[in-house]
Amino acid sequence: MAGGRGTRFWPRSRKTRAKQVLPVLGGRSLIRQTFDRLRPLVPPERFLVITNIYLRGEIASQLPEIPPDQVIVEPVGRNTAPCIGLGARILLERDPEALMGVFPADHVIAGEAAFRRVIERAARLASAGSLVVLGIRPRWPETGYGYIEFQDDQVRRFREKPNLAAAKRFLRSGRFFWNSGMFVWKASAIWQALRRHLPRTAAILAAPPADLPALYPRCQNISIDYAVLEKARNIAGIRCPEFGWNDVGSWNAVYELLPRDRRGNVARTEALFHHSRRSYVDAPGRLVALVGVDDLIVVDTPDALLVARRDRAQQVGEVVKILEKQRRDDLL
Repeated sequence: MAGGRGTRFWPRSRKTRAKQVLPVLGGRSLIRQTFDRLRPLVPPERFLVITNIYLRGEIASQLPEIPPDQVIVEPVGRNTAPCIGLGARILLERDPEALMGVFPADHVIAGEAAFRRVIERAARLASAGSLVVLGIRPRWPETGYGYIEFQDDQVRRFREKPNLAAAKRFLRSGRFFWNSGMFVWKASAIWQALRRHLPRTAAILAAPPADLPALYPRCQNISIDYAVLEKARNIAGIRCPEFGWNDVGSWNAVYELLPRDRRGNVARTEALFHHSRRSYVDAPGRLVALVGVDDLIVVDTPDALLVARRDRAQQVGEVVKILEKQRRDDLL
């Protein structure tokens, strides 16, 4: 899945150069990293990338191994349930027995060999008919993720994004894992589940391909978690071992992933930190001097400058919403 806009990575992430096609951590782009870690499990001709009209050309350029007709343009963004349903329908047309893995294109995983072992285990469970969800052991009381509650080896229930007090309880209990947004199942199994739990959207997705651009906007705007996983009974969960997962959801996540100096600062470009700690600077072509300030994010582009507190990094996406209301398409 590669159709997101990465609004929390503004001003670097824009419609035509969204987070997933950027080298956010240096080197390879996030979508290239995703492809490379899955490539040992799946040949390129069995990849589908679902994205938007703005990114299709860039993704096809970055992933030349994938046949161009398998970089699919979603007519309009409608959250993960319609996106996954569209992918399942396409796969079923090509292979009615297809086993389907769902992977966001913007995750970072350090332990790729351990990750692939988990996917192989998930594939075995999915082959028996289960809808397999991957849970990540929480490393801090995160309020921006949904959680999976386990009881022994069974998924007991899904929990919405909690407040801080609840997230701390989840962390202490040891039963709750972050919902990674990665899934493995038979394409037929998720398609049947969508028909059962999201019938109106499933009917739209079953329409002839020529009709889909006009009909797709009528799909319900809903995540696969709410639409199916919270209702289905054939759920299997895997409590993943530590393999260095991060969804790189904000500039603060990038800060946490990169080496820091002895005062906790990260400088991607030339910077001077004077009595300043725990800050992140990315401003190509100029020196940035921070004096007497802590815990900042500074990201500069030719047409926009972001300065934010690190603990407010999740709110950067709100800037994009304001710019949309102001019709500042030049900055989107």
